[in-house]
Amino acid sequence: MTKLSTILDQVDAGSMLLPEFQRGYVWNRDQVRGLMRSLYLGYPVGALLVWETEGAAQPVRGGGPAEAGQKQMLLDGQQRVTTLYGIVRGTAPVFFEGDPAAFTGLRFNVETEAFQFHAPIKMKDDPRWVDVTALFRDGISAVARSLNEHPETAESFYTEYLPRIQNLINIRDREFHIEQITGADKTVDVVVDIFNRVNSGGTKLSKGDLALARICSEWADARPTMRRNLDRWAEQGFRFNADWLLRNTNAVATGRAPFSALENVAADEFQDALTHTLHHVDHVLYLIGSRLGVDHDRVLFGRYAVPVITRHLHNRGGRFADGAEADKALYWYVHAALRGRFAGASETALAKDLEIVDAGGIDAVIAALSRSRKGAMRIDAQDFEGVGRGARSYPLLYLLTRVRDGLDLVSGNVLGSESSAIEVHEIFPKAALVKAGYSRAEVNAIANFSFVGPASGVQLSGADPARYLAELSEDARRSQWIPEDPALWRIERYRDFLDARRELLAQAATGLMDDLLAGRMPWNRELQAVDVREEATESDARAAQLASLVEEFADLGFATPERDAEIPDVDTGRVLAVAELYWERGLQAGQGNPVLLELDHEDADLPRLAELGYDVFTTVDALRGYVQRLGEEAAGDAEGLPEPAEPLVDERPADGEFEKALYGLIEACRIQLGYNAQNMRELIYQYGPADAVRRILNSRTVSDGYVRLWEAGRLDLAIETLVVDPRFVAMFSPEERAVAQSRLNRSPAAATRTGAQATAARSSDPEQGQLARRLAQHLRVVRAAATENEFVDLPLAEQLHTRLGEALDRWPEYDAEQRGVLTQAVSYLVRTDDEENDLRSPVGFDDDAEVVEVALRRISR
Repeated sequence: MTKLSTILDQVDAGSMLLPEFQRGYVWNRDQVRGLMRSLYLGYPVGALLVWETEGAAQPVRGGGPAEAGQKQMLLDGQQRVTTLYGIVRGTAPVFFEGDPAAFTGLRFNVETEAFQFHAPIKMKDDPRWVDVTALFRDGISAVARSLNEHPETAESFYTEYLPRIQNLINIRDREFHIEQITGADKTVDVVVDIFNRVNSGGTKLSKGDLALARICSEWADARPTMRRNLDRWAEQGFRFNADWLLRNTNAVATGRAPFSALENVAADEFQDALTHTLHHVDHVLYLIGSRLGVDHDRVLFGRYAVPVITRHLHNRGGRFADGAEADKALYWYVHAALRGRFAGASETALAKDLEIVDAGGIDAVIAALSRSRKGAMRIDAQDFEGVGRGARSYPLLYLLTRVRDGLDLVSGNVLGSESSAIEVHEIFPKAALVKAGYSRAEVNAIANFSFVGPASGVQLSGADPARYLAELSEDARRSQWIPEDPALWRIERYRDFLDARRELLAQAATGLMDDLLAGRMPWNRELQAVDVREEATESDARAAQLASLVEEFADLGFATPERDAEIPDVDTGRVLAVAELYWERGLQAGQGNPVLLELDHEDADLPRLAELGYDVFTTVDALRGYVQRLGEEAAGDAEGLPEPAEPLVDERPADGEFEKALYGLIEACRIQLGYNAQNMRELIYQYGPADAVRRILNSRTVSDGYVRLWEAGRLDLAIETLVVDPRFVAMFSPEERAVAQSRLNRSPAAATRTGAQATAARSSDPEQGQLARRLAQHLRVVRAAATENEFVDLPLAEQLHTRLGEALDRWPEYDAEQRGVLTQAVSYLVRTDDEENDLRSPVGFDDDAEVVEVALRRISR
C-alpha cells in the first residue's frame, strides 16, 4: 500500500510516469467531485495498475524517454492520479493533456460537507466554502482563522468544522493498492493488450495505437511530430485526428489500409514515410483550397479520400503529371465525397481504392467509381436535398459558389473581393418559415442557403424575399442560382422555390465537374481563403438554444460536439440522420457510446442507429436530463437549487393557486397549440410546481417547451409569465424574475442569459445591458491597444461606439427585428479578428464602419 502523498512525490520525481500510448485526461467536474467525496467519506476508489520497466527504453507523455532506471508507467488510474495531483498541488502534472478547468476551483462546505466548484455569487463572503487546493497547499491556518473569527461560524468551529477540515486534509494519507506488471517478457504489445483488458470504461487502443506505440519505443518523437502537424493544420482551419494522419502515413508506407500493415514497418521507414506524407497532404490541401475553394474544416468532406491521393502522389514522386491529372484527382475527390464513398466501411473502400490507384492511377479510380454507380456520374437535383451544414451537399454548394465567382447579393461584387469574410444567408428567413408551418428539415434545406458579406448579411437579415429579391440585380441572383420567377419568392411557394433552385444548382455543379474532368478550368488564378462565419442567428430560438447547450456542457467538462453532422451507416454509407449535435467519441472523449441529438427524428432511422450502438436523443430536454443524472451519479450527490426566495410581500399566494395557474398554462398549450408539455408534467410530479419552475429558470439552456412557444409566437403561455405575475412574485428571487423577464422579451439571445448576467446588467432590460457591457469592455481594450500600437484607428472606433451607444439608448422603442440587427452590429464590432485585425491594422475598423452604417440605416427604416 502506498500513500497518496508518496504517489504525488513520485510523479514530481519522475519515477511514476504516463506511457506515450495512453490517452489524455477526460474527466469532468462531476467525476472530480465524486472522487473527492468518496475519499472524504472513506469509500473505496480502486487500485492503481503500473508497468514497471526500464525508463530509458520507453517514451512517455510530456517528453521523450524517461531517465535511466526502473520507472512505474501508470496504466490504470491516470484520471484519478491526475485529478488528485491537480487538486493537491494546484497545477497539472507534466504528463497532462486535457482541460485543467476540470479540477480547478474546487470548494468544500464545512457545514454540509459538499464538494462544489467555485460559484462567485453563491459563495461570496461565505467562509464555510473552503478552497480545497489552498487548504492542501497553504495549510489550515488561514482557513481556521477565517472560520473561528466569523460570527456565523465561530460557535461550531471546534466541535464540527475543524474535524471535517482535518478529515479532508487526511486524504493525502489515504493508501492505494498498486498492482505491478513486471518482467522482461512484458513487451509494449503485451502491455497494450493488458491495458485494453482493464480499460473497460474507455476507448480501446486500436491496432493503429499498438503500431504507433511500438514505433514510439524506437522513435520517441513519432507521436509529438504528428501532434505538431495536426496542430499546424488546425491553425489553418482543418481539424484532423491522429488516426487520419496515421491512415495517410500507412498508405504512403505500405499502400494498404489496415493498420496491421504497419507491424512490419521499421521506425526509420515510418519516419521517412511520415515526412513524405506531410508534404503530400499539404499539397492536397493547397490544391483543393486554391482550385475548389475548400478552405476550412466544415467544407472538407470526404477526408478519407485524401489517403488515396497522397498514395498516388507518392507513387509519382510527389507531383501530378500535369494540371489535367490534378483536376481529374479533384473530380474523383468531389464525387467520392458526394457519393459517400468513405462514409460507411471506410477501411474496406480505402483498401480497394489504394489497390486500384497503385495499378492504374487516377483514371483507374475514376473508372472504378463510375462502374460502382453504373455510369451515373452526373449531379442531379436530388444531390442538393441535404439538410443543414453537415450534409454532403453543403460543401458542394460552397465550392460551386467559390469556383464560379458567386456575387454578393447586395453589392454585386465577387464574394471575398471586398471582404475576406462571408457568411451563410438563408434566402427565406427561418422565423418566417417556422411561422408558416414548414418542417425543420424544410427550414434547414441546403437549397435555401446562399452566401453574402457581413454588411449584406445585416441588411438582409429577416427580410421578406418577395420584396428584397426583386431589389437585387439579376446578375447577383443568377450568380447564386436563385430562380428568376418572382412567383417562387413568396413564402407559400417555398417548396417550389427549393425544387427550382436544386435544378439550377445541379446543372451548374455538373458543368463544373465536366470542366474538371476535361481539363477546361483555367490555371491563371488561385482562390484565396475566406473567413466563413457560422454563429447562430439571433432570430433563431433553436440555434440559440443549441449554442447555449454546447457552452453549458463544455463548462461541465464534456467534449465539444460536431454540429449538423451527417451520420452514415457503417456498412452501406446510407445517411441515417443529420444530427444537430454529435459526440463521435462519447460525451467524454473515449468514454461510452457515440451520442447524437437528432431533433428531426421523423427523418432519421432510429432503429438502425440504436442497432449500431449510438445513444440517440430527440429533444434537448431529454439530453440535459441524461447529463444531469450522469453528473449526480458521478458526484454522488446533486447540487441543489438555490434556496427559496424570501417573501417580497406580506401575502403569499393561496395554497394551490400557483399549481392551478401552472396546470392552466399546460392545458392551454394542449388545446390552443396541440402541444403536450409532458416534460413539464414530469418535473412537477418529481419536484413540485414551484421547484419545477425554479429548475427551468436556473437552467442555462432554455427548454424545448420555450422554443416551441417562441416559434409559435405564444410566449404568453410560457411558465415565465407566472414568475413575473404579481400574484406569485414572492415565490421567486430577483435573479429568477430577471431571467424570466429576459426570456419574455422574445429574443433567443436574451433567453440564454444567466441569472447573474441579468442581475449585473445596468439596464432594466438584461439584453440591452449585456450589449452595453460588451461595448464598454471592447472600447477599453481598443483604447489600451492604441497606447501601444499607432496603427489602431481610435477616432473611428470611438465614433462607431458613440453611434451604436446612441442606438442602444433607443432599445425599448425597437421591435424584435430591429433589436436583432443592432445585436448583430454590436457582435461584429467587438470582434477584433474579423476581416482585418482591428488592433493591428490602420484599416482594421473600416469593415466595422460599413456594417454599422448598414445596420443603423436598417434600424431607422
